[in-house]
Amino acid sequence: MSGARHDEIALPRAVLIGAGLLLLLVTLAAATSRLTGVGATRVADSPAVAVRHLLFADATNGSLLISDAKSGALVAEVVAGEGNFIRGTMRGLARERKRSGIGIEPAFVLSGRADGRLTLEDPATGRRVDLEVFGPTNAAEFVRLMAPAPAMRVSRLHAATATD
Repeated sequence: MSGARHDEIALPRAVLIGAGLLLLLVTLAAATSRLTGVGATRVADSPAVAVRHLLFADATNGSLLISDAKSGALVAEVVAGEGNFIRGTMRGLARERKRSGIGIEPAFVLSGRADGRLTLEDPATGRRVDLEVFGPTNAAEFVRLMAPAPAMRVSRLHAATATD
């Protein structure tokens, strides 16, 4: 009895080399465009219609305290186990600040734009997050921070409830 037969497809060596060179060329072109901006299309930001400067600090009870940088007023308290999108976004931005040796100041800039977009910028590192791309539910967590309201406890399960 003979063993299982394996059909082999032989590709000409020139085809394999050509495919490899094509992949290398595409990778180099993408990297060059990304690093130099050549060939990149950028859409200009629409004007900001609402801007808020915010400070984020961890509390000893596991909450995330968000305060207005100008007035010092508490804007929101994200209790432990809630507000996962806010926590995740800020964790990424804080990691970049830590790498650069920057503390919790200067404030982050939350901007509502005329075209309905919402951006969070870190002037200390130059990083920016376009929040609306993560969907309306996630962006809504940051939208609530724009309102000049009394301190709010933010929950991912419901809009927001006033703190005691």
